[in-house]
Amino acid sequence: MTTGSAHFEFGLNSFGDIATDGGRIQTDAEALRLLIEEAQLAESVGLDVFSVGEHYKEDQVDSATPVLLAAAAQATSAIGLGTSVTVLSTQDPVRLYQEFATVDGISGGRTQMVLGRASAIESFPLFGYDIAEYEQIFEEKLDLFLRLMREDRVTWSGAYRPPLDDVRLHPRMPDGGIPAWIGIGGSPDSVIRAARHGLPLMMAIIGGRPERFAGHAELYLRALSSFGHAELPIAQHSLGLIADTDEEARSVHWEHWRPVVTQLSEERGFYPPTAERYAEETDTGALFVGSPETVAAKIAAVARANHLSRFDLKYDLRHLPREVREKSIRLFGERVAPRVRELLDADPGEWRLTGRRPAQIVKGGKAVHA
Repeated sequence: MTTGSAHFEFGLNSFGDIATDGGRIQTDAEALRLLIEEAQLAESVGLDVFSVGEHYKEDQVDSATPVLLAAAAQATSAIGLGTSVTVLSTQDPVRLYQEFATVDGISGGRTQMVLGRASAIESFPLFGYDIAEYEQIFEEKLDLFLRLMREDRVTWSGAYRPPLDDVRLHPRMPDGGIPAWIGIGGSPDSVIRAARHGLPLMMAIIGGRPERFAGHAELYLRALSSFGHAELPIAQHSLGLIADTDEEARSVHWEHWRPVVTQLSEERGFYPPTAERYAEETDTGALFVGSPETVAAKIAAVARANHLSRFDLKYDLRHLPREVREKSIRLFGERVAPRVRELLDADPGEWRLTGRRPAQIVKGGKAVHA
């Protein structure tokens, strides 16, 4: 079940949020260049994966994720490069395959993806898709994308793109494709989908007690077995910020988190932020905000509860100062990650470590991509 805490992975996630620099809001071009610098920093402090999301809103510059990852590939040499997430529903799977095959080749095999249906739906009207077909679009495109990754030649037809007749795409991905996770926000149907397709699970936990997802993790592990798949990694994505003290981290994060969540509450109709709810989220909820020791203890606890082999921190936030972002990244890699490994070695609990590249399984003694 475990192979040692050295195999527990730590990822850094960005949604391309624009930072401030000396009190000045960065331009879009400056924000893009900052992301490449932060990928380099993440590698230098020993983190395992740097991922960029896909959004189409003001103050976020991650709409062309493969381009950003290709630039990061040239600026780094070892760190994994991924997505958080790729909105597969509004992408063309053929073009997506070609883009990520290109990034994987440029990076020397360091690319991976998290595939999702989208919690933010701005891309649906932008690219001419009907949100009423949300589920059907994703299922069809996932089927095609996985076939393109797993098969040498593909003949296919569906409702949302022209048919393919004995197509072999170029450039080629490695045999079996690149690591691809299914991102979920809490739907049991999505958990079952990941298991059915033999894909690792990325749980986006952005509110409430993270431990409530333990049931999803256990459902996933049972479903993998029922579908005849080997055990695969489970990961968690959550928001946070790390500073020297709990007080500093919470004060700075609250200042920038509050306006973002206020806007989201107005757009989506959920609770407006209050100091009391914020304290609850940082104490026992899904915000990983505090000193290195506080954040490490919280990650270790949720790793045990949710059967994790990887934890990803969404570190950026609209107009957060770039020096605050830098410090948080440094503390995450240099202080939090080693401390989590110490805590898990001392008390492993139910956490799971595969020691394999995400989305790999073992068949006949040979590791292959799931």
